[in-house]
Amino acid sequence: MDGAIEEECRAISILEEPGTTCWGCGFHILVPSFTTVFKCGWCGAITNQNPRRHGIGRPRWKYVRDRCLVVVLLIFMLLVICGGVWAVYPVVFSISFSRGVIHCTVTTILSVSTIASFSFAAFRSPGAPPIIPWGGYPLVGKGWLENYSFCVYCSKPKPPRTHHCRSCGMCVLDMDHHCPFIGNCVGAANHRSFIIFLASAVISTIYACIMSIYAGYRVWPPLASLSLHHVTRPGADSGLKVVKDVVVAFLNSAVLLSPRDVVLVYLFIASFSVEIGLSVLLWQQLRYIYKGKTYLSQLSSPEEDNIGDGGCRNLLRFFGCPYFASAFRTFFSRKKVMTSEVGNCKRRD
Repeated sequence: MDGAIEEECRAISILEEPGTTCWGCGFHILVPSFTTVFKCGWCGAITNQNPRRHGIGRPRWKYVRDRCLVVVLLIFMLLVICGGVWAVYPVVFSISFSRGVIHCTVTTILSVSTIASFSFAAFRSPGAPPIIPWGGYPLVGKGWLENYSFCVYCSKPKPPRTHHCRSCGMCVLDMDHHCPFIGNCVGAANHRSFIIFLASAVISTIYACIMSIYAGYRVWPPLASLSLHHVTRPGADSGLKVVKDVVVAFLNSAVLLSPRDVVLVYLFIASFSVEIGLSVLLWQQLRYIYKGKTYLSQLSSPEEDNIGDGGCRNLLRFFGCPYFASAFRTFFSRKKVMTSEVGNCKRRD
C-alpha cells in the first residue's frame, strides 16, 4: 500500500515539474523553466516556446510593388534590346552582310536566354517544403523530424535551411534571399534559373558594350577641334590641357550626333553600369554556392570555413552534374588518402 502511494506521489511530482509538449510527436518533455528552445529526443524536432510573430499573411502592397518592378524591368530589357538592334544593325550590315547576320543571331540568343531565365526566376515557385506527417506519436517515428522547426505563420513543419518569407507569404526551401527585382524569393526551385539569368545578363551587357563602342567608333562625328600640341610640353599643366581639349572636342562633336548615335551612347552607359552590379552579384552567388551555403545561412554563421578544392563539387552538383561531382569527390578523397599514407611513411623513416 505504501509503495502504491509512493509511486502516485512520484507521478504527481513529475507532472508538476516544468515542461512542455513537442509539436512534432506530442510527447511531454521535461525542460528547465529558463529554456526557451529545446530539441525532442524522440523525433528530433526543435521547439521554440517564445516565437517572434510579426504578422500573418502576405502584405498586398508588397505583392503589387514586386510585380510592378518586374514589369518595369521587362520593359527596360526590351527597350535596351530593341534600341540596341535599331542603333547597331545599320552599321554592322553596312560593313558586311555576314557580320550583320552573326550579330543578329548572337543578339537573339542572348535576348531569349536572358528574358526566359528572368521569367523562370520571377514567376516560378521558389520551392515549398514537402508536406510530412506530424503532431502525434503514431504518425511520427524516431528521428523523422530531425532538426525540423515549426513555422508559426504557415502552421506546419519547417525543414532545415528553410525560412519563411513574409513578402511571399510562404516557407521557402533553401531560401537564399528575397529579390525585389524578380518579385520573388530565390530558393531551391528557381535558384539555378536566377544564376543563369545573372550570367546571361552579364554576357549580354558585355556584348552590348562592345557593339556600342564598335558602332560608335564608326559613326561618331570627327573631332575637328581637337589639338594635341600640349603633349610635346612636359609638365602637369600640359596633361590637364590635353584632357580639357579632349573633353571640349567630344562635347562639340556630341552636338552633331544623330538620334541613332544618342541611343548608342545611352546603350553603352546603361549596359556598363548594369554589368558592374550584376557581375558583383553573380560572383557573390557563385561564392556562396562554392561554399555550400546560402546568403541567409552565411548571415547566421559569418565565420569563414576552411574550404579546399573539394568545394568545386558544390558548383557541379548545383548545375546538375552529379556524375562529375561524385568523380570530383572521389578524386580528392583518394588524394587525401595518398597524402596521409605518404606522411605516415615519412614518420616511419
